[in-house]
Amino acid sequence: MRRGVAAVAVLLLLGGCGGTTTPPGEPDASSGKQSRGAGKDGKDGKVPGDQVEDLAEEAERLSNEGGSGTIERRDEPVLGADISWPQCPKGMGIPEKRSQGMPMPIPQAEYVVVGLTNGPGFTPNPCLADQVAWVEERGLMISAYAVASYPDEPTLDEYGGDGPFDAGSDLGRLRNVGYQQARYNIGSMADAGLQTPIVWIDVEPVPDFEWSADVRANAAVVVGAARAYTDAGYEIGVYSTPYLWDEVVGDLSLGVPEWRAAGETSSEEALNRCGDDWSIQGGKGILGQWVQDSRDQNITCPGVAADLGRWFHQY
Repeated sequence: MRRGVAAVAVLLLLGGCGGTTTPPGEPDASSGKQSRGAGKDGKDGKVPGDQVEDLAEEAERLSNEGGSGTIERRDEPVLGADISWPQCPKGMGIPEKRSQGMPMPIPQAEYVVVGLTNGPGFTPNPCLADQVAWVEERGLMISAYAVASYPDEPTLDEYGGDGPFDAGSDLGRLRNVGYQQARYNIGSMADAGLQTPIVWIDVEPVPDFEWSADVRANAAVVVGAARAYTDAGYEIGVYSTPYLWDEVVGDLSLGVPEWRAAGETSSEEALNRCGDDWSIQGGKGILGQWVQDSRDQNITCPGVAADLGRWFHQY
């Protein structure tokens, strides 16, 4: 991986929210930054500010409309979990990301954030429908997340010209790929009967499907995905850490809500990540995540439990 952070970056997050372990510490995202390269088309590659502002405004509009509106308001933080392809029965999925049969959430979990991808974009969680059914059978709350990833050349050729962005520029084509990644995930949700008011965009290194060395090009993919989800009526948020967000997309700021990873620590540390010191891209902390007993566990940030219908669908 670029900048010699391969081992650190892979350990720092949770394998795409899928249930691996991470150490509690990470480098200070404000130190040791390197200069950002130019875009592939020779321009500065910066994502246009008006597009970012439009996304933030659209996310805020959608959030004001609320979620299912049928979930009890709470005063205290609420425990939940996230699952994806690692929890599928062993041996499913693409060769690079075979499922592991990892344990499902503990009985105390009241909500589950379900992953839509089998690692990179355009690869579906191979047991998504079964996992949605598992949540529904237990009458839990649910929402969704999806990993964003950088396209290889065949994928760029296939999807770069298909979308609302200028296909005449390299960055526009990358935004279109991100847009189509999200459209693919929206189709997966429909097929599985997954209802959610929000989709969390997972931005982190994807082993075997690496991001490029150009953070502005990477950011274009994320912006395209964000546009597709909001176009479809979903609120959006981001999942990452400040360090890994900076490594992948630089100073991109969508100003949307945040789901913050704390690694193999504790619920106390996950709650600590709700604070301003752990801001990823300028949004409000909604969920903190930690790993315990080979499970990804989550806790709502202070004040969030008073409006759970904004973040989850109740089955």
